[in-house]
Amino acid sequence: MKLVVAVTGATGAIYAVRLLEALKTKEVEVHLVLSHWARETLRLETGLEEENLRQLAAHYYPENDLTAPLASGSFQHQGMVIVPCSMKTLAGIAHGYAANLIIRAADVTLKEGRKLILVPRETPLHAIHLENMLTLARLGAVIMPPMPAFYYHPRNIDDLVNHLVGRIMDQLGLEFELETRWRGGEKTNLNAGVPESEASGRQVRR
Repeated sequence: MKLVVAVTGATGAIYAVRLLEALKTKEVEVHLVLSHWARETLRLETGLEEENLRQLAAHYYPENDLTAPLASGSFQHQGMVIVPCSMKTLAGIAHGYAANLIIRAADVTLKEGRKLILVPRETPLHAIHLENMLTLARLGAVIMPPMPAFYYHPRNIDDLVNHLVGRIMDQLGLEFELETRWRGGEKTNLNAGVPESEASGRQVRR
C-alpha cells in the first residue's frame, strides 16, 4: 500500500508520530511531507527532530518541492492523511490555493477521487473554519478532528493518541490492534490492573 502523509504546524505532532509508527509496522510505503512549522512544533511538543520522522517513511519531500511526484495526478497512491491539519492548510485545500506541496498533493488526491483524511486541530471553531470543513466534506474528504472518547476509560495520553490513530487506520482499511472499540455497552473495569492507591483517585465525582 502506498500513502501520502503530511504534517503541518498545528499542535498535535504526536498524532503524526504514532501514525507513522503504526504504518511502519504494516510495511506501508509512506511518502512524507513536513511543513516548516511542523518541524518546529515536533521539536517543541515531542523533542523529536525531522530526521526521526523521515526514518519512518519510505520517501520524504520538502514542502516547497512542487516537482515532487505526488504533485501530479499520475502518481498512484491509495490515500493521503494530513495530521495534524492547520486551519491555513485546510483553507488552502478548500479553495484550491495550492501554495505548497501539501496543499497541491491534497488537491490532486481530491481531483483523482482518492481518499483524503484531514485531522484539523483548532478550538473554538468559527464560521470560516466550519464552512471550509463542510466544503471539503462535500467533496469527499474525511474530516477527523482529534476528539477524545472516554467510554473505554483512557488512562493516559497514549491511550487517547492510539484511539485516534486506530480510527485513522480503520479509514485506510488497515488492521490495527484497537482495544478501545465500542462493545455494545459492555461493562469495563476502569481500575483493572491499576494499583489501589492510584485507582482511588480515579473515582468519578458526580
